[in-house]
Amino acid sequence: MKKAILAIAATGMLFGLFGCNNSEMAALKPTQPAELTPMQQSWRGVIPCADCEGIETSLFLGKDGTWVMNDHYQGVNREPSSFGSYGTWARTADKLVLTDSHGEKSFYRAKGDKLEMLDREGNPIDSNLNYTLEPVKASLPTTPMAMRGMYFYMADAATFTDCATGKRVAVANNAQLERDYATSRGSDSKPVLLMVEGHFTLEPNPDTGAMVKTLVASKEAKFVPGKDCTSK
Repeated sequence: MKKAILAIAATGMLFGLFGCNNSEMAALKPTQPAELTPMQQSWRGVIPCADCEGIETSLFLGKDGTWVMNDHYQGVNREPSSFGSYGTWARTADKLVLTDSHGEKSFYRAKGDKLEMLDREGNPIDSNLNYTLEPVKASLPTTPMAMRGMYFYMADAATFTDCATGKRVAVANNAQLERDYATSRGSDSKPVLLMVEGHFTLEPNPDTGAMVKTLVASKEAKFVPGKDCTSK
C-alpha cells in the first residue's frame, strides 16, 4: 500500500509539471522541492541498442517548455559515442511529446514515478526489454549540440534566441564571440544569425544571483550576417 501511494504522488508531480488542469491531479500534486526549481525534472536509464551494449539516456525537462537529452552508446569503440539533442515538450491526455530541433517527435508516458518510452506512433513497445527511465537528480549534459539562432550583445551581456524553440537564453562570456559579432553586425546594433555547437548549463545571473539557463558555445561558431531564422 505504501508503494502504491508513493507511485500515485510521483505521477501527480509528473503531470503537474505537464500543466494538467484536472482537479484530481491538482490535488495530488505535491509542493515542488526548492532544489528542483532550475530544472523541473530529470530521468535516466539504459535502453536497448541493436549494435551496442545499451544506450544510456538522460532526459531533462525544463519548466520553460524545453528539454535536453543525452544519449551515450555503451561498449562502442567509435567516437563520438555521446550525442546531444534538444527541443520543446508538450503533453496530451496521457503522453509526453518531445519535438526536437529538426521537428522530429518522440513519445513517453508516465509509469509510476518513471517514464516509459513509446514507439514512433506513440504506442506502447511490445517487448520484454526495458524502455523505462528512472527519476534522478543530475546536471545538464555537456555534449555539444548544433544550434542556430539570433545572437545579440549589449551592455556586457549576450543573448541567444534559438530558431528551433523560439526561446531566448543567456550566453556565457566568450570574448571571441563578442569580437566576431561586432565585426558581423557592422554599424548596425541588431541581432545576427549564429550557427554554433554548444551546450546548456545553469549559471547565476550577475544582477540577481538566480540560476538561469545559459548557452556555452564551443569553438564551432559562425555568424551569418543578413540572415535570420526564416532563412534557408
